[in-house]
Amino acid sequence: MSHYFTNDYVKSEEKTVKVIIKNIHLKFIVDNGVFSKKGLDFGTRTLLENIQDIKGDVLDFGCGYGPIGIFIKKTSSSNVDMIDINDRAISLAKKNAKLNKVDVNIFKSNIYENIDKKYDYIITNPPIRVGKKILYEILFKAKEYLKENGKLLFVINKNGGAKSVLKDLEKEYEVDVITKNKGFYIICAKKH
Repeated sequence: MSHYFTNDYVKSEEKTVKVIIKNIHLKFIVDNGVFSKKGLDFGTRTLLENIQDIKGDVLDFGCGYGPIGIFIKKTSSSNVDMIDINDRAISLAKKNAKLNKVDVNIFKSNIYENIDKKYDYIITNPPIRVGKKILYEILFKAKEYLKENGKLLFVINKNGGAKSVLKDLEKEYEVDVITKNKGFYIICAKKH
């Protein structure tokens, strides 16, 4: 089976979806083989509706077709980098940045391999299906790419192991649950 974090592609069937987040109107080209091909998923929407005062350097980790990074750029003066391992996601994110008239830096990276700077925020709807080992590498290695007092903001479902992830993160970060909505936890993990 093909997953959105792999590059073995299913047939392309691009379509454009309209999304409104906090009264910001956006359009996204979505496609098969990329997470949430029907449009903005509930977890990402909950994340974006509940984070605020984002400024500085931001990394959208696992950007998919681009909703997080594009929304952040549209609503702040942040410098936004967006990464994904999936070639189709990178291509869509670049098209969507143009479509939504935002200036962001989009490039391919396997986890943090092509990252060479530190960020004020790393924001993600992490790929849970990669398994706990890779998920934990994404979440815990983020610390190395955060500035002093930098924050990792992410969404995770209760069924995706939210409670155990929270408990484990508390060993390395100052952790706060920003909100819970229909089983989705929005978590802020602050580097200290």
